[in-house]
Order: sequence, then C-alpha cells, then structure tokens
Amino acid sequence: MVTEKVKKTPTKKRSATKKQKNLVIVESPSKAKTIEKYLGTNYKVVASIGHIRDLPKSQMGVDTEHDYDPKYINIRGKGDIIKGLKKEAKAAKHVYLASDPDREGESIAWHLAHILDLDISSDENRVVFNEITKDKVKDAFTRPRKINMDLVDAQQARRILDRLVGYSISPLLWKKIKKGLSAGRVQSVALGLIIDRENEIQAFQPEEYWEIPTEFKKARKKFKAGFFGLNGKKVAKIPDNATVQQIMRRIDQNADFNVDDVVKSEGKNNPSPAFTTSTLQQAANTQLNFQTRRTMSTAQQLYEGINLGGKEGTVGLITYMRTDSTRISSIAKNDAAHFIHTEYGSEYAATKPVQGKLPEGAQDAHEAVRPTSVFRTPASIKDKLTNDQFKLYQLIWSRFVASQMTPEIIDRVRVTISQNGVMFRANGATTKFAGYTKAYPAAKAKDNVLPEMAVGDTVTLATINPEQKFTQPKPRYTEAALVKALEEAGVGRPSTYAATIETIKARGYVRLDAKKFIPTEIGKMVQDAVRAYFPDVADLKFTAKIEGELDNVETGTENWVKVVDEFYQPFQVELGKAEIEMEKMVVKDKLAGENCEICGAPMLERLGRYGKFFACSRFPDCRNTKTIVKEIGLLCPKCHQGQIIERKTKRGRTFYGCSRYPDCDFTSWDKPNENTLADGTTPKAGNADQTAKKTAVAKKSTSRKRSTKKAVAKK
Repeated sequence: MVTEKVKKTPTKKRSATKKQKNLVIVESPSKAKTIEKYLGTNYKVVASIGHIRDLPKSQMGVDTEHDYDPKYINIRGKGDIIKGLKKEAKAAKHVYLASDPDREGESIAWHLAHILDLDISSDENRVVFNEITKDKVKDAFTRPRKINMDLVDAQQARRILDRLVGYSISPLLWKKIKKGLSAGRVQSVALGLIIDRENEIQAFQPEEYWEIPTEFKKARKKFKAGFFGLNGKKVAKIPDNATVQQIMRRIDQNADFNVDDVVKSEGKNNPSPAFTTSTLQQAANTQLNFQTRRTMSTAQQLYEGINLGGKEGTVGLITYMRTDSTRISSIAKNDAAHFIHTEYGSEYAATKPVQGKLPEGAQDAHEAVRPTSVFRTPASIKDKLTNDQFKLYQLIWSRFVASQMTPEIIDRVRVTISQNGVMFRANGATTKFAGYTKAYPAAKAKDNVLPEMAVGDTVTLATINPEQKFTQPKPRYTEAALVKALEEAGVGRPSTYAATIETIKARGYVRLDAKKFIPTEIGKMVQDAVRAYFPDVADLKFTAKIEGELDNVETGTENWVKVVDEFYQPFQVELGKAEIEMEKMVVKDKLAGENCEICGAPMLERLGRYGKFFACSRFPDCRNTKTIVKEIGLLCPKCHQGQIIERKTKRGRTFYGCSRYPDCDFTSWDKPNENTLADGTTPKAGNADQTAKKTAVAKKSTSRKRSTKKAVAKK
C-alpha cells in the first residue's frame, strides 16, 4: 500500500523576536507568585530565596587591616539560582530589586546588583512596599529609587561587628571551656539578663506577711473583701501571726459589720496601639503560646500572601511585620472607621484614635503591623488559613480594629466596712460600655459585681480566713518578657530578637521550664568568661550604644568604618589579654552510679547541648549514651502503673510522659499533678464535680461500646 504524502503549508517566519519583559527579583517564591499576578504580563517575577552572598563560614572574612573590608562569597548551594538570575537579567528589558523593605532587604538588593553587574550609582531599580496588595505594589513600581547605601552600610556594619565578636571569642571558648560554644553581642546581653534574674531569685530572702481575706453577705448575696486598716487608718502590711491574732480578737464574728463608705466612680480603659514587631511577639507568646520564631515565621507567610481563591486569588494579608512604629496610614484609618461604624455602631468609632509612643531610637520606617484590609475579617477567611495563620491573623486584626475604637468604660465601686475599728475594703467593677473590647475581647476587664450598698447599711460575716504569705522574687523571663526587656534597654532590633533567642536555646545556654528561661551550667560558665574578659560585649548599656550608632549609620550621620573601628580596637586588646590570662575551665564529668550495659565500664554524667545525659566512660571506644530519667514522684494518670518522668524534645523543650512508653503514650506539656486527667488536662477546682460527671459518663459510654462489640462478636 502506497501512502500519499501530504504537502505541508509553509508557515510565515516570525519577523519579531520574543518581547522582552521587566524582571523583578524578590526574596521568596510565594511572594513572587503574588506580585507577578498584580503586575501583569509585562513582568516576570523570580525569587533569590533569601541571601545569595555572605561572609565565608570557614574564616573571619573581614580585613581588619584595610577598613574592615568584607570578603563576600556566593553562598554554597546557591550556584544554580545565581546562574538562573543572571540569565533572566540578561534577557530582561529592565531589572527591579524588590527585596524586603528593611536594612537586610536593602543589603540583599545590593548583593544582587553586584552579582548582576547593575550600576548601583545611577540605576533606579530598587522598589519597596510595606504591604503586598495590588494598589501598593503597582504604586511602588511607579517610584523606583536607587539602592540606599546608608541602609546597606548599617546592615554591613552589624554583620561585621557580629562576625568580629563571634569569630574572635568563640575559638577562645572552644579552647578554654568546650567545643561548639559561641558568644555574640546581643546574645551575650540576653543571656546576661536571664542569668542576672536567676541570681536575684537564688539570693532572694522571702519576708513573711499575712492577709485576712473575708467574705461578707448582704441580702443573700456574698462578696469578697480584704483587711484594710485599723481605727480609720490604712495598714500597709501585717507582719506576723501575732498581729493577726490581735486583729482577730477585736472582731465579733456573730455581730453585724457597718458600711462606712461607698465611693462610686467611672473609669476608662484605653485601647493599645496596633502592634509593633516586639509587641506582636509578646502578645503571641502570652495569648497564643507561640514562641518568637513561630510568630515571625507565621507572620512572614501572612505578609507574603495567602491564596484566598475566587477573584482575590493570592493576597498579602498583613503589612510588613518588622517595624518599631505604631503609625497607621490615613487610608487604613478611614477604612477602619467605616468598618467600625457599620459593624459596631458610631459610638464605638474613636474620633481621635490612640497613638502609641515611639520607643527611643525607633526608626519609624514602616507602619504598624496591621491587616491590609480591615474588611477581610478573620472569620471570612478562616477556611483558607492554617490554624497558626488564623490565630495570628485574628490577633493582628483584632488589635488593629481595637486601636481605632473608643475606650472601655467601667463603673467602679469601693466599699469600706468596719467593726470595732477593724476595717475591710471591697472593690467592684462592671463594664458600662464595652468600647474597643467588642473587637478585642482578650483585653476586657473582669466584672466583679457587688450587691447594692449605702452608708449606714449592715452586712454579716460569712467567712474569714487569715493566710500566711511570703514575698516572692521577680519571675524568671518568658520569651515575651525577654523581648520586652531587650526592647526597653534598646538592645537589638525587631528583626534580631527571634534569632537571638533561638541561638541561646540551640547552644544549650538556657532551658525552658514552664515556659520560663533557666540558665544552664554551661551558659553560666560562658557568661562568666565573657564578662570577665570582654566586659563591653556583655554590657547592656554599651550594646545599646552600639545599636544607636548603627541607627546613625542608617540615617547617614555616622561612618560605618568609624563605628566598627571604635569597637574593635579596644576589643582586640581585650582578646590578646584573654588569650594569655584566661584559665582553662574544665567541665567535670561526674560518675553516674551505674555501669554501661554494653561494655560494663562506669557511666559518666556529662553536659551537652540539651542538658545533662549519661555516657560511657570509654568514649569514643564505646558510644553508649542514656537520657537521664527524672521522676516527679507521680503515677501515670492514664495507665496507673508507670512513673511520670521529665523528658526533652529534640529542640530541648521540656515535656512529661509515662516511663512505660511506648506501652503507655501519656504526654503533657504542663507538669502533671494529682488532679491531672488521662488526657493531660487538669480541671479547675470549681469544675471538679462536672469533671467527675464527665469521667463517669465517659466510662459508661466505653463500657456500653465494649458490651456492644462483645454482642456483635457472639452473633
């Protein structure tokens, strides 16, 4: 069979080459997709995936003899990305650098310009925006600018200072104490705060004092009061039991008490301003139990864009999350006012919204952290967000809306009650007008309703129970408290807190117990060495002064080389002295009191990154190790056989579990007690009966299910 050939119709040759596009380089792929959608077909948006150049890891990388000239190299593993960026830039009509709008983002743009051979002195190719929404992104591309070398120099100075400190002190610590240790400007100050607080706690001498809590009854309604004073005068403190007994002897518990004074007043609780980075980290830690790193990671996702589907598609939900400002744009204020009027009523919209006070040294470069659209309520997009994203977005949205609302109005009443010269005082409060708490319930004041009373009325005593108390030291730092302390001291900047906290945890310098920092032995040794030989590095005020000078570099009023040199010259002298004078500190290994089950040699108690552990004394010939089991003296509430023991995650976080694991899988983040249930929860005292009922119902339900299964099996 012969197949007939079909002649192809000749096609016209393309007369024009493929149209060139503008190239936009951002930091993350998710942001790239969002921005490309907004800019349209004439733009191609690609991601550098963070930094592409940095100082080498294997050496100092700073020429201290020639104006601290940094030796930047391409980051290992970024070769293909750099090759791709060069190819795209060569084919592009114009290249725009749209990395994040801060010092680090400016530095990334500068490194990209160097790699792509862009003219830094004349090219206006830097584009910045505080929120990833269509209007803001398109507007930013109408106003490109040159790379701001003051911002670049400020970031470069910080990086070089940190490298000089870290790569000078760390080898010394390895030689004198233990391998794998490090020290840094901000981390040494943060560790110092934690250690100083621990020393205060250990040195604290508690003082005895007493309270006399009482409960009175008026028209069948009980209310609480506390001892206030004697014979018309306030008593600041009851020092001992003898004084309590003198007071108690004056009280006739069967006689009526007189209402001497009733003071009614109206008070206001003003809303807090919208979040800065620091206050967001603090609120997320206390209200959501988010660690700082988790907060910043989730905020980055919300900023870069979430796919909401439909016409909106992918959109950035919050403004830039690294800021020290509480400033709000006029457009955002107007939108919020419209939303509040519509959703809550005109009486809830503030005519002059609260304005936060900028901390000393604040740059005020960006707005506060707020939703990009107030009309995009958390509830309306909940199904598009992960659990973490929803919780954090709800927190940011609620705080912003609340900041534009009127104060909460409280009706307060103060009642003074007495008998035989012994005075008691009761304070009541009820919300008269919810104000901003309508949008931000977490800030709502608790109601304490007192029965209606007037001067001359009498009340009866229901209970009176004197209690011995002791003064308490300041609490250990939580992540939220540490961030607040660093910010108040002017140490570090919003973008550095998460990294600083992660570093001291990763090095094993601190551990978390009940969400509070406790310094480890190795952390104390490192800090003692740094304080003894490098006092400026560990000094809070000196580090804050350096931060101020870096801010001056950013504004162009200070030369970065001068700032670095003024720090390094005396530091170099201290380093030489420490090399000679610092004695070797031996981290002694204790006998564990048991033998290795593999080779029979004695086991030693050693100190590692995540705390103490048992290891064979024949290491490295025998590498057997064991976790130190710390029992808390409580039977497992689930199996009632094993002991509850303290354990550690790979990241060093403490949790509690059954010693019979994996036969029993009971775990709890909170330290269990005798009331802890099998699911790890602990009922509140007032809910004990209800919990018992639920447990009984659950047992009956389980019993019925078993009976049903047996009946089915028999059939």
